[in-house]
Amino acid sequence: MDYRGIIKNFSGRKILVIGDLILDHYIWGKVNRISPEAPVPVVEVSRESSLLGGAANVARNIIALGGEAAVVGTVGHDRAGEMLAAMLESEGISTGGIFETKRPTTIKTRVIAHNQQVVRFDREDSTYLGGKVLKDISGYIASVLGNFDAVIISDYKKGMISGSLVALTVKLAMKRQLFVAVDPKVGHFNFYRGVSLITPNMSEASLGSGIEIRDDSTLHKAGRKLLRNLHLKAVLITRGEDGMSLFTNNSTVHIPTVAQKVYDVTGAGDTVISAFALAYAAGATLEEAAELSNHAAGIVVGEVGTAVATPAQIIRSYR
Repeated sequence: MDYRGIIKNFSGRKILVIGDLILDHYIWGKVNRISPEAPVPVVEVSRESSLLGGAANVARNIIALGGEAAVVGTVGHDRAGEMLAAMLESEGISTGGIFETKRPTTIKTRVIAHNQQVVRFDREDSTYLGGKVLKDISGYIASVLGNFDAVIISDYKKGMISGSLVALTVKLAMKRQLFVAVDPKVGHFNFYRGVSLITPNMSEASLGSGIEIRDDSTLHKAGRKLLRNLHLKAVLITRGEDGMSLFTNNSTVHIPTVAQKVYDVTGAGDTVISAFALAYAAGATLEEAAELSNHAAGIVVGEVGTAVATPAQIIRSYR
């Protein structure tokens, strides 16, 4: 595998990311005592930070890998929405596809103490989009899709991704022979019929296929069933410490993990789908794209918080 050549070809590849835009808010501190009011830790806050999350983090990963990215999603008329748009622009990510709605911007707040997540709380409205905003988003996708080399649908089940929006995207992408990759969510698997690739974890693959994955045999049955029932080109099941399994019409490939240490899996799925779609758009085969995304994932799980992988880090990982 010419991984250096593939990584070099990341430059200039354009990926359209459609999905739920999330602001990841972190509160950092330390714990020295238990509250006298309840059996919970008291976190002494030392700092706060915000990062791009959800579909915004997928786009951030693409930029970090050397590609070009644009997002399609929604924000609220609020400070968090302004922050998200500004952060995306500062990363060089096109924000022409961001639409403002009456719903608040989705915020995930994580409290971290001693490199461990203490608690997470979410602020969101996950009702499905409709009316004028859905019409505007659909029209925007139709108008710009021809400018891209691949599409990623980042489904965090926050209301952006619906069956009708996926069907429209697949229809438009098929006309242009574009690769469409989906990071799926349980309850939405019926939306993904006809896309090129889905990247479920073990739990999502079990629930999405209706087959409880207990061993290699049930893993194989679940992967094959998803491939067949959803008319996909490939299924990439991420398996944590056991690596990944890629199912295509012609083969099944098991890829062992290359992670040296695991501190935080937050955002690892974003890295996997970003690296896979970018690699495939850059000329990799499905198997090569899966292997490269495995290396990228091994890098980000070794860091605390929502992280990204760079081409230099991936090259070092291969070495």
